[in-house]
Amino acid sequence: MTRYAHDEVVPYKDSGLSKKQQVTEMFDGIAYRYDFLNSFLSAGIDTTWRRKALLLLKNDPPRTLLDVATGTGELAIMASGLLHPRKIIGIDISEGMLEIGRKKLQKLGLEDRIELLKGDSETINMDSNSFDAVTVAFGVRNFQNLEKGLAEILRVLCPGGKLIVLEFSKPGSPFVRIFYNFYMKIIAPLMGKLFSKNHCAYKYLDESIKKFPEGKNFTQILDNLGYQNSYSKPLSLGICSIYFAEK
Repeated sequence: MTRYAHDEVVPYKDSGLSKKQQVTEMFDGIAYRYDFLNSFLSAGIDTTWRRKALLLLKNDPPRTLLDVATGTGELAIMASGLLHPRKIIGIDISEGMLEIGRKKLQKLGLEDRIELLKGDSETINMDSNSFDAVTVAFGVRNFQNLEKGLAEILRVLCPGGKLIVLEFSKPGSPFVRIFYNFYMKIIAPLMGKLFSKNHCAYKYLDESIKKFPEGKNFTQILDNLGYQNSYSKPLSLGICSIYFAEK
């Protein structure tokens, strides 16, 4: 499996732990503020991005859906309302995030439709060919080995199944990029430190976005792994992208 530059980006540079262990520790630490900071730092537009991503599945709604790196279950909850799958399973390596997600499901009465489980994208504990769709929102940058995680997702997808990835990217316009870089390098870590007491998490966000193989580079990785009909679609002047592919 090929290693990519973002695979080596970690939240805590002085830690002896693996990327996977550090990411787990980081999300456990910010879980209680994660939803608030997502909405605050994106001015609420993250909800629009999720909706646009899920609407790609609207014409052929999945009966079974796996949400990888589900976090607190935001995308899984939205998918339940928009697509009405028979069953949604969300997996994440952070038990802290999952606990908050389970409380949200209980409050919304969705426990019978959505199940949140501790799980690793690189060793998905599910049968092959078992999901009509797999979604990953802002999670592939956190894979310890990008290709291994994407290959596992391909394995659990049914033939004809669809992968939807939502991920941060870099704006194409040099003018927009100046403001974007200032915001990601200065403002986001400052707000992260203020509200979650963890500026490392948002410094890591910036660094991992910069080194992520976005756009055609990412769709080429999908093609090389055996996905078909892959394409990318930039959103909001390129600060976020939707990736689509099929098995």
